Amino acid sequence: MKSATISMVGMLVLAASLMMISGPSQATDFPTGNANAGQSKVSAVCAMCHGPDGNSTSPQYPKLAGQHANYLEYQLESFQSGQRSSSIMSGMAAMLSKQDIANVAAYLWFFAGFRGASSLASIP
Repeated sequence: MKSATISMVGMLVLAASLMMISGPSQATDFPTGNANAGQSKVSAVCAMCHGPDGNSTSPQYPKLAGQHANYLEYQLESFQSGQRSSSIMSGMAAMLSKQDIANVAAYLWFFAGFRGASSLASIP
């Protein structure tokens, strides 16, 4: 019984060690894009439906502010590739470069009071 307990503890320590070595999950990774550049792209491409800060006022369009950057990047890339289908979003995503997508994702992840930022000026 004692050796089974030690084995279980050993397995838990090993699992925790492997998680630390592999780094944080993608969902919590710091965005790689430039939030300031993302702001201009959101203003030009996304704001009409999703709002200037990603907080849509219409239930027809999802709120994007505060979503994880990796999630936003994945969704936009899925619209670009055709993995997700939307007559509106596929066209919008097609206009964005990979860097644009990273920038938009960074801006939406940071802005509108999420992550403690009340404006881009307060973002490090």
